Amino acid sequence: MPYELQELAAISGMPGLYRLVRAARHGVLVESLDEKATRTLAPARNKVSLLSEISIYTQDPDQTVLLTDVFERIYQKHGTASPVTAKSSEGELTDFMASIIPDYDRDRVYLSDIKKLASWYGIVSKHRPYQEAAAPTESAAETTTETATETAPKAKRKAKADEPTADEPLSTGGVIGTTDEAPDADGNPEAAAPSKKSRKKAE
Repeated sequence: MPYELQELAAISGMPGLYRLVRAARHGVLVESLDEKATRTLAPARNKVSLLSEISIYTQDPDQTVLLTDVFERIYQKHGTASPVTAKSSEGELTDFMASIIPDYDRDRVYLSDIKKLASWYGIVSKHRPYQEAAAPTESAAETTTETATETAPKAKRKAKADEPTADEPLSTGGVIGTTDEAPDADGNPEAAAPSKKSRKKAE
């Protein structure tokens, strides 16, 4: 299992990352993801973007990579210490991105997005434990095998019904670069909105 991002979010107008605590009357009660773990109210007018719903464009217009998977790739390649930060040079950042997602879309993923990715990974890897996938026990494996054997014909029919069509796009909740109210000089305003196809699928 990679880092758990379900409760973590980036909030417009508020630096860093936050853990969502609960909904409040005039916004969302959040806890800063740092040593202080300060609780504060994020006003309803601020945009809250869950990290688990953010993804990165690839050169295939119908394919994106979820941030959870990106973090997993970074961990497998570099561990908890990312080789770059938001202050790294442009060459270092783009080389890092290419090493993690070789086919990332160079036209829609900007330097500002890569800086965010590096910053977010640094925060999450520092304050969230990496969860290794638990190996199944022998008895559990046997039970799984027996169950799969008994239900194989039924499962086969179900798989056929659930099989996506060739032109069905990957479902995504958002695209990296959507959490800031305005991109910096390295960014592009059009990069902030996910593709229409991705947005429609998420809804």
